[in-house]
Amino acid sequence: MQSFTLPDLIASIVLCAAIFGYVNHRFIGLRQTTGLTLMGATASVVVVVIDTRFPDVQLGHTLREALEGIDFRFALMEGLLSFLLFAGALHIDLSELRRTKWEIATITVSGVLVSTAIIGGGAWAIGAMAGVSLPLVWCLLFGALISPTDPVAVMGILKTARIPASLEAAVAGESLFNDGVGVVVFAILLGIAAGGGDVSLFEASRLFLVEVLGGITLGLVAGWIAFSAMRRIDEHNLEVLITLALVMGGYMIAHHLHVNGPIAMAVAGLIIGNHGRRLAMSEITRDYVTKFWSLIDELLNAVLFLLIGLEVIVVLDGYPPILLGLVAIPLTLVARAVSVALPMIATHRVSGLPPGSYAILVLGGVRGGISIALALAVPEGPHKQTIVVATYIVVLFSVVFQSSGVGLLARRLFAPSKR
Repeated sequence: MQSFTLPDLIASIVLCAAIFGYVNHRFIGLRQTTGLTLMGATASVVVVVIDTRFPDVQLGHTLREALEGIDFRFALMEGLLSFLLFAGALHIDLSELRRTKWEIATITVSGVLVSTAIIGGGAWAIGAMAGVSLPLVWCLLFGALISPTDPVAVMGILKTARIPASLEAAVAGESLFNDGVGVVVFAILLGIAAGGGDVSLFEASRLFLVEVLGGITLGLVAGWIAFSAMRRIDEHNLEVLITLALVMGGYMIAHHLHVNGPIAMAVAGLIIGNHGRRLAMSEITRDYVTKFWSLIDELLNAVLFLLIGLEVIVVLDGYPPILLGLVAIPLTLVARAVSVALPMIATHRVSGLPPGSYAILVLGGVRGGISIALALAVPEGPHKQTIVVATYIVVLFSVVFQSSGVGLLARRLFAPSKR
């Protein structure tokens, strides 16, 4: 079978996303993220069956060659995350975000660190007892990449449940910024794991602060420049182009300045989504910008879910990674419960969240495209197989079951009274 070129692979993935999306919308009726996840998993099983029944086809071998020709670390870490986080930030109400800033800040930073420690330590201990040989630093790396939550995966459900605006902002804002913090923790641990060296607590803290504060500063500057430019014109096509240039150019600058690009794009998205929408866009421009970034977000999430399915075909070999993934599901839920509880207890007296928020924040910690992107960015080596497959299992459970559960819970807690 003829090898895929990069354009062939991209075209095939987008084609599959369109076909699967149509079939789901027309005949199945699941949420788009859930439907694409399940169909991607089904497609991976079909490829395995085809390879087993017709070995001469060598479909799995062809896909392996195509995927090995892509630098996932560059394509995902240095590209797709910026688009996903900017698109998510556009829909967050900044005024509501300010009301819950202490809850968001504490859950974002301490929550990611606590979750990383619980998941990583638990996976290492249980894995060792079950015969899964994964060093502690790689288990912590897995904990860091699976800790960030996906704002896009849960916000659609929460909006249909009509939850209070303050809670909606808290869920979305925490998800958005813990992506950036999770990426920083992931990058530090990846440097330790892949380099085999030791990083002092002081050096790790310095890198963390430089990345985070540098990302916030860059996002503010880049967002303000784009906002100022858009405020002086009224041409919807050009203004959409400015938002696209903001994301692509801003992430490029972040890469060269060695600051956190995801956080920079989240901050820039907040500026454009709030001040930009209100003061710099006409009604037509707002409509164009919203629809353009909704399409980008849907497309990139679909691509990521299909990519993880294809990657599982390439790396799946035996039961150990599957076992770690099954163990990680309850660990992830426990870590989320603890990592949300500690900051909420600490900020109880200034909490502006309504009753029932704790349960929504815990169950609303849905994992999605960000965790997939980070897993695929792990360099090739003896542990990547285990991490990628375990990540896929946790994300599959989270998207299919956890996201449905948070929707039901939100409707039960905040549904209008029928009296």
